[in-house]
Amino acid sequence: MKVAVVNPPFMDGKFSRTSRSPAIVKSGTMYWPFWLAYAAGTLERAGHDVLFFDCPAENITRLDLLDRLLRASPSMIVLDTSTPSIHSDLSVSKEIAAILPEASLFLVGTHVSALPAEVLLSAPYITGVATGEYDLTIPEAADAIQNGNDLRKVPGLWLNTPGKPLFTGNRELVSDLDSLPMLADVYRKHLKPENYFFAAARYPSVMIISSRGCPFKCSYCVWPQVLHGGTYRSRTAKNVAEEFIKVQEYFPQVQEIVFEDDTFSIDSRRVEEVSEALIAAGTRLPWTANTRANLSLKAMKKMRRAGCRMIIVGYESGSQSILNGVSKGTTVEQNLSFAKRARQAHLLVHGCFMAGNPGETRETLAETLKMAIRLNPDTAQFFPIMAYPGTRLYEQYRSSGILRTEDYRNWLTEEGLHNCVVDLPGLSAEDLVSWCHKARRKFYLRPGYLVYKAIQTVLHPTTEGRRTIRAFSTFRKHLFRRSCQ
Repeated sequence: MKVAVVNPPFMDGKFSRTSRSPAIVKSGTMYWPFWLAYAAGTLERAGHDVLFFDCPAENITRLDLLDRLLRASPSMIVLDTSTPSIHSDLSVSKEIAAILPEASLFLVGTHVSALPAEVLLSAPYITGVATGEYDLTIPEAADAIQNGNDLRKVPGLWLNTPGKPLFTGNRELVSDLDSLPMLADVYRKHLKPENYFFAAARYPSVMIISSRGCPFKCSYCVWPQVLHGGTYRSRTAKNVAEEFIKVQEYFPQVQEIVFEDDTFSIDSRRVEEVSEALIAAGTRLPWTANTRANLSLKAMKKMRRAGCRMIIVGYESGSQSILNGVSKGTTVEQNLSFAKRARQAHLLVHGCFMAGNPGETRETLAETLKMAIRLNPDTAQFFPIMAYPGTRLYEQYRSSGILRTEDYRNWLTEEGLHNCVVDLPGLSAEDLVSWCHKARRKFYLRPGYLVYKAIQTVLHPTTEGRRTIRAFSTFRKHLFRRSCQ
């Protein structure tokens, strides 16, 4: 059966829907659609003919998408969604349903996983929602449709039925991640590395996933709560190394691999095992990974020997009370020690900081900026808090009346950039956005930092220099504006 998997267009821009905080990103970042790619791989493994349309990455307009779907006439369409784009996603879905009324149309993604009944009640033209991890749900639904079987027997679905949406029951999470298709194989067939960009990595880069879920309980984190059910699972080190080799073979132009796991370093011993497997396999590509501040120096050094170039860490705040309030499970002192170990291991660090978590004040924001400068990562990002449906933070803010609006279109500015809809006591959404802008300027426009980046660019013009110049070419117009919005 012919199945189309679609990352739909939005705002005629480079909207990065797969990101944990979907938006048109200031640095120009465009995430690979890896969750859709996993579904495409399992569909093909089940014998289905897959069409893959990544509209934001390929500059496919809404009219172009409708024309391509009409000409291809698939029997089933799987369409990705996100919170800030959901109204547009539903509009696109309605137009698809109008031109292909016989096709089955399923929505996937974080937003519809968090609010499946609400979405279906507003969209009677949708067949259903595949919630959470949908790698196996989607091919099983495709098999059922092809064979004329009852979709109500496929777990993991919310179906549009007369009267009210029907839930078919929870699907057991995939425990053996090695059993899933490799993203590299799907990418090779359907996608082009040049269409994607990750500001922290060398261009072009490829994103892969080595684990799912997270045992930690950060209240704001979307994927572990909405997609992965809070359950941590990982691929074997050998399997990860095999995918590295495939990426090198399939895409000789690629300059880096990015581990987009929520937390690559859940366990330092596993990090060492993966690093050892990469060394044994003779991989040559540098790589970047998301980590926690618990990563040991021994693991960092082994990562460096295996080709790791940069680690991305969520420092979040310079205030211990704020870290405790979101159940981060780290300490300020731990963050400082982590930064010291990274320097000893000669790893670059990209630090992530947030403004607007519970208990935030002007004083705690000042602590965060002071900490960011003290930590002195290679690059840093400062985001106003983005509370998404399905997270504990969203429910906390919603029940407390802290959310300014529940119109999801307001999660973005008119340009498609991240917006803030959180009004804290003494700190409005505008205050939080303004602080992010000021913090960004103070961090990046320090004389010492500018000198450091200039030297780095001169010493490594084709690698670090190229990465910096490409990201800055997009980022600079936001850096020098008076308003973060």
